[in-house]
Amino acid sequence: MASGFFALLDDIAALMDDVAAMSKIAGKKTAGILGDDLAVNAEKASGFVSSRELPVLWAITKGSMLNKIIILPVAFALSAFLPIAVTIILLLGGLYLAYEGAEKVHEYLFHRNHGGKEVLHEELTKAQILAQEKDKIKSAIFTDFILSVEIVIIALGTVVSQPITIQIIVVSIIALIATVGVYGIVALIVRMDDFGFKLIDLNEEDDSISDKIGRFLVNALPVVIRSLSVIGTIALLLVAGGIFMHNLEFLHHWFTGIPSILGEFIVGLIVGVICLSIVLLVKKIIKR
Repeated sequence: MASGFFALLDDIAALMDDVAAMSKIAGKKTAGILGDDLAVNAEKASGFVSSRELPVLWAITKGSMLNKIIILPVAFALSAFLPIAVTIILLLGGLYLAYEGAEKVHEYLFHRNHGGKEVLHEELTKAQILAQEKDKIKSAIFTDFILSVEIVIIALGTVVSQPITIQIIVVSIIALIATVGVYGIVALIVRMDDFGFKLIDLNEEDDSISDKIGRFLVNALPVVIRSLSVIGTIALLLVAGGIFMHNLEFLHHWFTGIPSILGEFIVGLIVGVICLSIVLLVKKIIKR
């Protein structure tokens, strides 16, 4: 009886060792996409009224958790019984990410100054503000869904030769990190100014260390928020390009001799421009 118990503990310890080792490998493989995920979601979660930042971020986080709950069992089932479907889903997700990235570039180049002064004086009702907030939350959750698919599939690919128990544990750990870690950092970013004001009010001195740090955080936040929009757009195109580069073999031959990150960006931008052109053309036809 006792020997059986200790044998069970030994098996659990061995399983945990395997899980730790494979989680480390999967973490390295997904580090790049997690960085892109952070940039994209930080940009998506910014731009709200200060009092609504954390509630909005919490709503997006809950949506992200639901995404993982949906994706994980489907990914395990498709990987086991219909692997080609995983590739098709990834490519469709890549099309959407490329389109969204190209659309942001298009908006910046051609529509950033249109009606700027009118927007500043536009008074929105509470219902309109909540509706805009709801739309942005939906957009953030949908983008998170596509990025989550990529994260889960990459993590799954690193443990595909392992027993199903290790696959489930390792990929679930990576999915949890992708949600808690990413949105935890996003929360710190969007509340950086509030933390700065608290440091400034920490004491009555005018030029203390806490005052300097607080003013730095307050002044840095607008720069960070503006930067996140640019970084998030680049990240969308990089993730999309990476999906196509990793799943379409012929693209490797087209972009040999240049850094892979540059090739992924070029592919993402080209695909995004094509998708955006098709969408704009369809909209014009429908409008006519």
